[in-house]
Amino acid sequence: MAVTIICPNLQCGKTMVAEEQQRGRVVRCVHCQKALMVPAPREEAFTVPPPPPEKSRKGR
Repeated sequence: MAVTIICPNLQCGKTMVAEEQQRGRVVRCVHCQKALMVPAPREEAFTVPPPPPEKSRKGR
């Protein structure tokens, strides 16, 4: 999925679209030629572990 990025150059600030293959790479702004990093794909911020198995109440 493409990602929309904004040029960090304060004199430019143009919005552009980077393709999925460019994630995690340095690219140049198509307007001002400033080098910028396309954000890498996010990993899940956290994962919820599955609940522990319920203990059997047999034998009480």
